[in-house]
Order: sequence, then structure tokens, then C-alpha cells
Amino acid sequence: MSVSGLIASPSRCCLRLSDCNQGLVCRQVPSSPIASKPKAKFGKLHLERSRLTVSFRRWKMQKTHLIKCAMDASYGDMASESGAAMFPRINVRDPYKRLGISREASEDEIQAARNFLISKYGGHKPSVDAIEAAHDKIIMQKFYERKNPKIDIKKKVREVKQSRVVQAVTSRFQTPATKFIVKTSIAFIVLGVLTVLFPTEEGPTLQVAISLIATFYFIHDRLKSKIRTLLYGAGAFIFSWLLGTFLMVSVIPPIPILKGPRSFEVLTSLITYVLLWVSSTYLK
Repeated sequence: MSVSGLIASPSRCCLRLSDCNQGLVCRQVPSSPIASKPKAKFGKLHLERSRLTVSFRRWKMQKTHLIKCAMDASYGDMASESGAAMFPRINVRDPYKRLGISREASEDEIQAARNFLISKYGGHKPSVDAIEAAHDKIIMQKFYERKNPKIDIKKKVREVKQSRVVQAVTSRFQTPATKFIVKTSIAFIVLGVLTVLFPTEEGPTLQVAISLIATFYFIHDRLKSKIRTLLYGAGAFIFSWLLGTFLMVSVIPPIPILKGPRSFEVLTSLITYVLLWVSSTYLK
């Protein structure tokens, strides 16, 4: 027996079998198992398939959302930072230059610079990190310097120059012409040489008197005022002699080169000549 044909219908199928004795015989057999089940099964299968599709879509959306949140947590919200201004000195290594302040800035100035930059570039996270890093580095350096103080000679000199007393004194002096400086220098150098080479028993009285006259002359030559010449000359002479005496008594030790009974007066006169030269040359 062999199969010669197949006839199918929605509910059943017919197989044509060849038989040696009877020829072609048609036998009906049920069709696929699905066709024999009720049609309600198709509705349930379709519903289950729809539920699975919806669940898969929800799972996929949740996974995408989780990945986006993880990226935002790691790298920042790039969408919000895309329109924020970036700090132009973000790559500057020097923390003082990064904040735009000097190395002598106080803590209040450092904090004010930090607050200003944070308020201006707060929307850009890398800029904020760079500003905070520079601020923290400067604060730690200031703390270390307070804990381990060092004498800064340049800073001390600058502080002295910026003091009110020094500024008030320096404002009374001015630099004259070079020719005038040379003239006054020669005059007082000659007086100093005469005082050292020809000391007398009474002391260098004559040389000191000549230095006072020279002081009046040079001050009047510059200021062209008799009253100011008298006041400046007398005041400079008294101050110079008192200061020279104080230095010789309390500060300057005896010099072995200058010997004699009037060595003290000679050294005091030399100091006085220097101060009178400054007054007659630079006093304004």
C-alpha cells in the first residue's frame, strides 16, 4: 500500500491510499490537533501573547531608564551643562592665577574670588571642581605658612614702605638733577676729609659750621624760599647732630682707625655730614 494523495478540509483530511485489491481507497482522518480544539483557545493565546509583548516593552523601557540614570550619576547631567559657561582658566596649574588673585591676597579676598567664580560658572561641574580645588590648595598653603612661619624680607620691606609714617616721610623728599647731586656730594666729602685729616683740640668746630652754612646754601638754591631754608636747615642740623651722638653712644662701636682725644666728635661730625647732605640734596 502506498500513499497517492491528500485531501484536507478545515475539520478533517482525506488520504487516498492505493490498494492492490481495491484500488484507491479514501480514508478520513482528523486534521491537525489544533483544528480539533475549540476556537476559544485562539483568543487566550492571543491575549497571552499581548501580555508578554507589553511586559517585554516595559522591561526594556525600565532598563533604558536605569542606564541613563547611571550615566547621569557618573558623568553629570550633560543636557543641563551643555548651555552652561565654562571657566576659561580651568586648565591653569597655578591656583593663584586660576582664581585671579595675587600671592599676598588675604583670606577674605581668596574667599570673595571663590564665591564670585562659583556664582558665575556654577552650572558647569568641571569648572566648579577646578575652582574648588584651587581654593582648597591655597587655604591649605596659607595654613601651612601660619603653622611654619618664614621671614619674607621682600614682604617686610614692602609693608614698611606702605606704612603711613614712611610714606609721609618719603613724600617730603624728591630727587634733584644729577649736577646738583654731584655738587653737594663734593662739598660734604671735602668737609669730611678735612675733619679727619686736621682734627683740632677743640674738635671739628670750624668744619661743622661750614657744613651748616653749606646746608643753608644748597636748600635755598633748590627751594628759593628763605623761611623754608631757615626752618629746614636748622631742623636738619639739630636732628643730624643729635642722631649722630646717639648712634656713637649706643650703636656704633669705637673705630680703631680714628684715634685721639676728639675721635668721638670726629665720628659724630661725619655722621652729621651724611645726614646734612641728604637734607640739603633731597629734602622737598
